[in-house]
This record gives sequence, C-alpha cells and structure tokens, in this order.
Amino acid sequence: MAKRVAVIGAGSSGLTSIKCCLDEGLEPVCFESSDDIGGLWKFKEQPEADRCSIYRSVIVNTSKEMMCYSDFPMPDHFPNYVNNSTLLQYIRLYAGHFNLLKHIHFQTTVRSVRQRPDFSNSGQWEVVTVDRDGREETHVFDGVLVCAGFYTQPIKPLSDFPGIDTFPGTIIHSWEYKDSDPYLGKRVVVIGIGNSGGDIAVELSRVCEKTFLSTRKGAWVIGRVVDRGLPLDMMMMTRARDLFYWLLPRALLNLILERILNQRFDHKLYGLQPVHRILDQHVVINDDLPGRILLGDLAMKSNVQKFQGSTVFFDDGTVEEKIDAMILCTGYDYKFPFLPTSLSSGSDGDLKLYRRIFPPSLERPTLAILGLFQTKGAIMPAVELQARWASRVIAGLNHLPPAEKMNKSIEKDVQANLKSYPSPKLAALQVDHIPYIDSIAKEVGVRPNIAWLLLKDPAVGLRVFFGPCSPYQFRLNGPGHWSGARQAILTQWDRVAKPMKTRNKNSIPPFAELVFLPFFFFSNIVLAMDFIYTK
Repeated sequence: MAKRVAVIGAGSSGLTSIKCCLDEGLEPVCFESSDDIGGLWKFKEQPEADRCSIYRSVIVNTSKEMMCYSDFPMPDHFPNYVNNSTLLQYIRLYAGHFNLLKHIHFQTTVRSVRQRPDFSNSGQWEVVTVDRDGREETHVFDGVLVCAGFYTQPIKPLSDFPGIDTFPGTIIHSWEYKDSDPYLGKRVVVIGIGNSGGDIAVELSRVCEKTFLSTRKGAWVIGRVVDRGLPLDMMMMTRARDLFYWLLPRALLNLILERILNQRFDHKLYGLQPVHRILDQHVVINDDLPGRILLGDLAMKSNVQKFQGSTVFFDDGTVEEKIDAMILCTGYDYKFPFLPTSLSSGSDGDLKLYRRIFPPSLERPTLAILGLFQTKGAIMPAVELQARWASRVIAGLNHLPPAEKMNKSIEKDVQANLKSYPSPKLAALQVDHIPYIDSIAKEVGVRPNIAWLLLKDPAVGLRVFFGPCSPYQFRLNGPGHWSGARQAILTQWDRVAKPMKTRNKNSIPPFAELVFLPFFFFSNIVLAMDFIYTK
C-alpha cells in the first residue's frame, strides 16, 4: 500500500509537492483552506487573515524561463515577466496537465499536526482538519509536506514611530494595499524599500500629489532588462558567472557591480545609496523607480523620526506636512500554528531546518517545510527541487545524515549570513541560489554533470554552463527524467523572443544564441579589467 502524505496548501509549492509525491509512488492528500488553487498569486479584493495577499498590479521579478516548473515550460506566447493573473493561469495549466486537482480538499483547514504515539517506529502523523461545514476529522499520514507560505504575518513596527497615535491619516501595511485609487491627489509616505515598497511607491507617484519613500538603509536598484534588452535573471543566473564571481575577491566584485549599477544612475545622487555592499543583501528590482524620482513625483527620504499630527519628521532634519496616509512595507514574519511547538527553536518561533527543509529534531524525517527561504533567484523551481527531495526521503529512497551533522550544517549556514543579516531568524532564511539548488539536486541525483555534457552533448553542455541556469537542467537525467528537457534548453531563447515577435522583421536569426551565449560571461571580465585599470 502506498504511503499517504498530507500536503498543506495548494499554491505553487503545494501543487508541485502533489506531483512529486505521485512521481515517487506516494498518495498525496492536499488540504487547501480557500476555494481555489494559486495561493499567493490569486488576487483578492480584501486580504484574509493568515493568508498571503498581493496588490492588483503585481508583476513577477523573475522571468518565465527561470521560474517555471522544470518539466512544464510556460507557453511561448506568455510575456517574459508575467503579472499575477497570467501566472495564476500557468499554475492552472500545470494542475490540469498533471491532473492534480482531484487530490485537493478545498475549504479544509488544518488545525493541528501531531506525532502519533508510535512515531519513533512508524514516523506517522495525526492531522486534524476542519471542513467548510465545521466538521472536524482526524487523519493518519505517513508524511507531511507544509506548503502554507510565509508572507502571511505582516510586521507593523508602529512603536518605532513616536507620536504615531497623533497621526490622523490612514495607516496600512502593504499586505492590505490593493491599488492606488484611494490615494488620488493625496500626500503619502511609504516606509520600506523592498520590492513591494518600490512597486507601491512608483504606482502611487502616478496619482498622488506627492509620494515619499522612506528608507533607513537605502538599496541597490536594478531593472528587469539588462544588456541587449534581455531578461535580468537569464543573464545573471549562470554557472559561468557564478564561477567568475567565486574566483574574484568579494571586495573587488562589490566595487565592479556597484560601478555597473551607478553607470545607469548614480544611487547617491538619487538618494538611494545604501549602507551595505551590493552582494551583502538583496537588490531591489524596479524598472521605474529612478524615472519617477527624476520626474519629481517621488521623493526619497531618510528614516521617519516621529509624527506630530499630520506632520512627519525625518532623521535628516527634513519635515513634510499634511501627510494623508502611511503605507508600511516593513516585511513579514511567519508562523505555522498547527505544527508542534517542539519544532520551534526559540521564543520568536524560528524553525531550525536542515537545508531549509527538514527539522533535525525529528526521530523520523517524515515532515518537511517547503518554500521557507529567501533567494536572489526564482522560488518556484527551487521549491520544486525541495519537494522532489522531500518526497524521496518520505518514500525511503533517500536518507538524511545524523542530527548532529544536520545541526552543524544549519549553524554554519546561519553564521555565514549573520554579517549581512544581523537577525539569526532572517539570516537562516538566506540561500545562495545556484549553489543551493545544485546541492538539493545532488541529493535527488539530478545535478547536471557539466564535463560529461560538454563531451557527450556539447550543444546542451555549452548552454548549461554559459547560459541561464534554467529549471530544465534538472530533468536531463536521474530520477524524474523528462524526455523534453533537452529540447526545452535548446529552445529557451526562442520562447524569450516569441512574445516580442510582433513584427516580421524582428525575428532572431538561426544560431544567434550561440553567438551571445558566452557574451555576458566575457563582458564581466572586460568590465573587471576596465575597472582595475581606471582605478
């Protein structure tokens, strides 16, 4: 009899977890508290407690070729950067293609997940659910995959702003923001310069009398389009570039990359200059922020010092009056109240996870938490690899190292990130994209062998090394091999060009990709040498 696995959540992570379970001969049963699939990417007019929430105009920061599932490319006519509704359409196509919906129990909430008395022998879990009619039911599962998301608990640091209780305007978190309509003609302060803060400030600047973007630390900002008008991540996330970065001293590399960004626009001049180096934290991806600052519709401000009625005082001594609203883009926390408290390693609810997946404290590795990490690359294919590994571990096909070794690995990863992220909880979430997905792929047995590929199939090998580290690479061989992976790699640039071929004259000549495959890699060397000699 197949092992039964509870999958909690039917968003992009939950759906690929269902498929991975099926691929390994497991029987997945998915519980979704809403009435539809899509999770984060399903827009709703009103935010719902303990659920992810997005604004109407959300556009992804990773391109379609880099963020798709490894055995299901996005349709070639889809734009390279899709909005939330188009991504939801893709997720529906994926669920339909692999017949996943029949495994989902909608409007069913998981109340608790607890180890059974014989857990040390069976590894089984007792899962209590409540359906739409309020009926409670207890299930027994051989494994649990938690795919509930972690953009669910907005952080509202109101106590950081003296006098906030005197402010007569509206105060919301970006979790509650939906569109700019309520702010027409108003003066608004946006606090926080992550991707959401940048997006919302830019959107508001088109309709507000004045928009102010307040930041404590500043940010490095880059657009979605880079050299030759190609997608940022397809040019940046390559194995050749990763190797080049690894060979250079980090201090020199920071100087080179910062110079490249400052050649587009001077971050200091625009009030964006951060206190951290470019490689130390995530960059902000925004195409329009510099332009809105240049037009004067958006003004950068330092950290808010205090409120005095509708007047806002900033740390640099400047003052802005008649402020109508404040929008907090101050991040999120996470919590999984249905999990045993014994899995949390501290009072802040931090979850200690081996490779950001497995709690090392469990006697049997039959529970995995997926998607609880932050990376500079695409989330969906990384979570898919997590699910492939976790499903194989639950099926007994892969094994984890001893708890002591897992704990040492966790501590090493946290310590490496503490310099850039002083909070241990936040530091633990950070992963280096290509090394991380390669490490998971190695566990599954699907990491591409570059040397072997260059010898046996150089057309693919060259693309795998010099080209974008696209998800199809992890279906070339090993468990879960997909016969279409090779062709998907060979045609990935065709799918980039397809939505832009709206005139007959702008088609890409055959084999043009081979001309510029190593272009960006060698351009880095040129930039590095240019920097060295001009300094």
